[in-house]
This record gives sequence, structure tokens and C-alpha cells, in this order.
Amino acid sequence: MRYRRMTYRYTMVAQQAAGWSLVSPWRMGLLSLTFGRPYWRPDADMCETRDGIDVVVDLAGVREDDVEIQFFDDALVIEGHRHLPGCREGAVYHAAGVRQGPFRLELPLPDAVDTSAVDARYERGLLRITVPKREAAG
Repeated sequence: MRYRRMTYRYTMVAQQAAGWSLVSPWRMGLLSLTFGRPYWRPDADMCETRDGIDVVVDLAGVREDDVEIQFFDDALVIEGHRHLPGCREGAVYHAAGVRQGPFRLELPLPDAVDTSAVDARYERGLLRITVPKREAAG
């Protein structure tokens, strides 16, 4: 598990799609495709206590070395990759609900935290992160 602390705010950028007209956008040359990396989002719980913030992320089947934790001034970003073995050759899937591949979880932090005292543990498929709140100035 890798851990990085960033000293700037986190911004998520989203693009808004333009409305469609009756004329094909392909013929007009107006449509451009942007290919991004597809991520899935793991389930997570975040609770705020008087002293800090506790986060639990469900990462069953993910190796500890395949997880990166990034703290920004106002957000926590957890990225990684889950590699699972597929069915044997010639098998037919009847259900495929376990997500795999790259994942990304972005959680806004409800209060200022002290990233110098982060406690992150990975046990039994759960990533548990505890970080104390920053002391109020003044």
C-alpha cells in the first residue's frame, strides 16, 4: 500500500455533453471521442467522530501492494487494481458481478485532518483508515 500526502485542494473535472441535433454529428465533424480509463468504485463507509475521521473500504481480493492512498487538503483518493482469475477455458459465465480491473474512490473530507498521523490497515479484505482532525488554530 502506497500513501501520498498532497498540499493542495482536490478538484474533480467533469465534462458536459452537448445536445444532439438532427444532423449527424459524425458527418459534421463535430463529435470527438475522449477515451478515459474505466474505473469501478468500491463500497466505502466514512464516519466523523469528535477526534477524527474513520474510513472503511471494501477491497476483497485486492493485494495490499495494488492500493495507493492520496490525501489532499479536502479529499481522500484511493486507487488500485483488482486482478481476479477468470473461469477455466471453455466455461460459460452465468453471473459476473464481482468487479475487477482499476478502481478509484474519491471521498470529500468533512473537516481538516492531520495527515501526519494517518493509521491505515488492510485486514480481511477491508482497508481501514483513521486520521485525526487538525487542531483548530487560535
